[in-house]
Amino acid sequence: MIETKIIDVNEDNITECPPKCFMNPKNEGYKKKVLWLKKQFKQGLKIKLIYKVKENKCIGFIEYIPGENAWRAVESPDYLFIHCIWISPNIYKNLGHGSLLVNECLMDAKKGKKSGVAVVTSEGSFMAGKDLFIKNGFKSIQHEEPSYELLIKKIKTSKLPKFKNWKNQLNNYNGWNVLYSYQCPWVVRSINDIVKISKKYRLELKLIELKSAEDAQNAPSIYSTFNLIYNGRLLADHYISSRRFENILKKELK
Repeated sequence: MIETKIIDVNEDNITECPPKCFMNPKNEGYKKKVLWLKKQFKQGLKIKLIYKVKENKCIGFIEYIPGENAWRAVESPDYLFIHCIWISPNIYKNLGHGSLLVNECLMDAKKGKKSGVAVVTSEGSFMAGKDLFIKNGFKSIQHEEPSYELLIKKIKTSKLPKFKNWKNQLNNYNGWNVLYSYQCPWVVRSINDIVKISKKYRLELKLIELKSAEDAQNAPSIYSTFNLIYNGRLLADHYISSRRFENILKKELK
C-alpha cells in the first residue's frame, strides 16, 4: 500500500503546493487560476492534495466549495459542491486515492452541518465520471444531454440541488461568443487559440469572462467554465483545441 498524506491548500501555501493540473508556474493559465483561487478561498473554497510520502509527490487533488458559491449552473444551497477531482498518473488510479479525497469532502460537510455533497459528472474527458461517486454512496438525481449527471450524497433531509435552466440563457447571445472563467487553468490556452483562428477568419468574436459564482450559475451551459455560442446555439460546452474550433467554423460558415 502506498503511504500518502493529505495537504490542505490555502492562500499561504498555494505556491509551494499547487495541484498538479495547474501546469508550469510560468504558464499564463497557472497564474490566472492562482489569482482566481485567492478570491475563492475567501468564499469557502477548499483544495486538498494527496501526496505520495516517500517521493513527496502530488498524485491528485479535490476542489470543492459551498454550493451557494459553486461555479456550475447548479442550485445547491447548504451542500458542499465538488468542482474537480483528479488522480494522475493512471498508475495511481483504482487504489482508493479518489475515495480518500471524496471522504475528506464528506467529513468537512458533516463538520459544517451541511445537507450533503453534490457534484456534476460527465462521460467527457474534461470532467470526472460518476463511477467513483456511485461507489462512495452518491445517487444520481438529474441528467442532461449529452452526458451530464447531478449526483448527491445526503447527510440530512433538505431541498435537493438541481440544474439551473441554462438553455434559457442561450437566446441572450447573438453572433460568436465565448463565455469562460478561470476556474480551470486549461481554458486560457483554448481562448488564445480561438482568438488566433478568429482573426484568420475575420470573425467578430465576443469574449465574456464570468467573474462571479452568480455569473457561472447563470451561464448558458452546465459546465460554465467554457461556452462557445453562435446565434443562440451552444456549439461547445468545454474548452476546445484550435483544430476543433476551425472544424466548427468550416461547418457553420459554409
